[in-house]
Amino acid sequence: MIRLSCLLAFFVLSTIKGLCAEDADEGTLVVGRIVDAETGQVLPARLYIVGPDGKSHFARSAGPKGSAVRYDKQRGTSFERHTTLSAHPFNATLEPGRYRFTAVRGKEFLETSQDVFVADKQVDVTLKLKRWIDMAARGWYSGDTHVHRTLADLPNVVLAEDLNVAFPLTQWETHAYNAPRIPKADPKSTIPDEPKWHFVDKAHAIHPRNTEYEIFTVDRKSHHLGAFFVIRHKKPFKTGVPPVSEIAREARRQGALLELDKHNWPWSMAIVPIMNIDLYELTNNHIWRTDYYFKGWGEQPGKYMGVTSDTENGWTRFGFKNYYALLNCGFRLRPTAGTASGVHPVPLGFGRVYVELDSKKPLDPDEWTKRLNEGRSFVTTGPMLFANVEGYAPGATIKFDPTGKGKAELSYIVRCESPLKTSKVEIIVNGQVIDVPGEVRGDEAPFVTYVRRGIPVMESFWIASRAWYTLPNGRKRFAHSSPTHVDVESKPVRPKKDEVEYLMKRVSDQIARSQDHLPKAAIDEYRQALAAYRKLLGSAK
Repeated sequence: MIRLSCLLAFFVLSTIKGLCAEDADEGTLVVGRIVDAETGQVLPARLYIVGPDGKSHFARSAGPKGSAVRYDKQRGTSFERHTTLSAHPFNATLEPGRYRFTAVRGKEFLETSQDVFVADKQVDVTLKLKRWIDMAARGWYSGDTHVHRTLADLPNVVLAEDLNVAFPLTQWETHAYNAPRIPKADPKSTIPDEPKWHFVDKAHAIHPRNTEYEIFTVDRKSHHLGAFFVIRHKKPFKTGVPPVSEIAREARRQGALLELDKHNWPWSMAIVPIMNIDLYELTNNHIWRTDYYFKGWGEQPGKYMGVTSDTENGWTRFGFKNYYALLNCGFRLRPTAGTASGVHPVPLGFGRVYVELDSKKPLDPDEWTKRLNEGRSFVTTGPMLFANVEGYAPGATIKFDPTGKGKAELSYIVRCESPLKTSKVEIIVNGQVIDVPGEVRGDEAPFVTYVRRGIPVMESFWIASRAWYTLPNGRKRFAHSSPTHVDVESKPVRPKKDEVEYLMKRVSDQIARSQDHLPKAAIDEYRQALAAYRKLLGSAK
C-alpha cells in the first residue's frame, strides 16, 4: 500500500450557467444520510439533488472526516451533475420548494429517489439503498480501465461507485511525436518511480501509472489518428507516436496491457495487428447514463453491419460487430469497459468490467489484471452475466479432438441476473446472433434468466452471450460476456469476406488520408496491417 502525495486538493469542474445552482448563502438546511436498507449502515454513494426549476444542486459532507466531490460535465443537452459522498451524513442549503433526491451506488444496489419539500425549518432525509446482488461474495470484482479522474478525488469516488479496480490515465498526450505528459487537470500529482497499488480499503484499489496516447494533431496541425492506452506500466514512456511498434514493445517489456480506445478512431483497425492489442472496450466512453451525444462520429460502420452510429443502440451494436469481425480474423482481444469519467458527462464505472477471482480470497488487483487479460470477464451497464461451456469459463480455449473421441456437441449455459426483467438473452457464435428463449424467474430483483443451448462442433468457433433489459424511458442496458474459444485442429475460424474487406478498407483509407502527413515508418506500419488483413482474404467465406 502506498501513500499518494502532492495531489490536487480538489478537482475543479466547469458549470453551465443557468443550469446548475450555486451553493445558497441563505436557505433551509437539509441534513441527510444514505444508508443500507438492510443494515442501516451509512454508505458512500452518488447523490443527485434536482430543484423545482430543474436545476441541480450539490451536497456537502457533514462528517469531520468526510469528503464530497462535485461532478459537473455537459455536452450539448447531455449533462451529469452529482456529488459523490463518503460514508458520512451530508447536508445542503436549499431555497424553499420541492426537490428530488436520488442516491445511486454502482451496479449492485437499486437506485432510490425521494421527493423532499423544503420550507423554513430544517429537513431530515434518509435515502435507503437496497442491494440486489453481491458480486464480490461470488468472487467477481468490477473495474474501469479508462479513467480521467484525479488521484486526489479517486479514493472518494471508487468507494461511492463501489468500483473495485481503477486505472487513472495519469499521463496523456494529444500531439504526435511527443512523449506523454501529466494531464492539465492534475498537474501536481506525483507517482513513485516504482508505482504500487493504492488500496483505499481491502476491496478497492487504484493503480497510479497508466498512459493514454490520443493523437489529434500532427506537426501541430489538426489530423486525428486515434487513441490507445497502456495499462499498469512501471516507468513513464519517453517517446511519442506514430510509429507505434516501439511503444508496444516497451509496454510488453514492462508487463503492461494495451487497450484499444473506441473502435472507430481513424487508426484503430490498423493498430490492432501492428501492436497486438489486448483489450477492446465493448462498453466505452460514448455510452452514458445521460442522453447519447456523439451521433455519427468517427469512422462509420460497414454496410454489411446493417447499423448506424446515429443512435445509442446502433453505436453499441456497431462496437459489437466490429469486435466480432476482429475475432473472426483471429485477433483474440479480451473485452473491457471504460467511461472516461472526468472528461465526459458520465459517472465512474457506469459501464464496467467484472472479473472473476477466488471468492474465498480478498481482492488481489494484480491477479484481477491477469484474469482480465485472460478474458475471465463480462462487461455491463446493468445486467450480470454468467456463462460457461461444459464448465469452462469465458476466456478459456477448449482443444477439441477432431477424431470423434470428443463430444459432437457442447453445452453452453447462461445465467443472467438483473435489476429489471431481461428483454432478451442472445448467444453469439462466430458473430452470428442466436435468440434463445429463456426461463425468467423472480418477482423482484434479482430477476434471473436461464438459457441452455447445445452447439454442434464441426469446425473451430468462438461463443459468447449478451443480455438486454429496457428502462421505462425506452433506453437499453446490456451485458456481454467474454468469448470462449473452441479450437478444432486444421479447421480454424474463417472470417467472412465482407468483414475482411471492411477492415482492409478502414486501413487503406487511412493510408490515403495520412501518407502526406506521417513519416514513412508510420505509413509502413499501416501497410503491414493492410497486408495482415489481405492475407486473410484468401481463407474468407
